[in-house]
Amino acid sequence: MMGRFAAFAASVLFSVSGVAGAYAQDAAAAASAPAGGLDVELNALAPSQKGCMMTFVAENNLAAPINKISFELAFFNDKNAVDRITVLDFRDLPQGKKRVRQFDMPNVKCETVTRIIINDTPVCDGPATGECMKGLVTRSQISVPFEG
Repeated sequence: MMGRFAAFAASVLFSVSGVAGAYAQDAAAAASAPAGGLDVELNALAPSQKGCMMTFVAENNLAAPINKISFELAFFNDKNAVDRITVLDFRDLPQGKKRVRQFDMPNVKCETVTRIIINDTPVCDGPATGECMKGLVTRSQISVPFEG
C-alpha cells in the first residue's frame, strides 16, 4: 500500500514540476519576444533591367494599423559614400500582418550597394506621431547591412 502511495505522490510531484517548468519557459519566451514595433527587413537585392530590384518584408506590430507609410532611405556605395537618398512608399501595413514590398531602383548596381539606412518616415498615417520611427526594428537577410 505504501508503495502505491509513494508512486502516486512521485507522479503528482513530477506533473506539477513539469507544468511549472513549462510555465517558466513560456514566461521566458514572452519576456524575450519583442514588444510592439515596426519590423522592416531587407530581404534581397537582385539585378534588374532598370538597375537593382530591392525586396523588403515589413510587419506592423504597433498598437495601430498603418494606413500609409513611406521610408526615406540612404544608399551607400562601395566607397562608403551616400550614393542616393530616396523615399519609398510602402503603402499600408495592417496590424500583425507581413507585407512584401519590391522597388526597382533605376541606375543602381546591386553589387555596389554596401549599406542602407532608414533616415526617416516622412509619411506615417495611423499610429501616434513619432511611433513609426520610435518602434522601428531593422534587419537584413543578406550581407548588406540595413539600419534604422
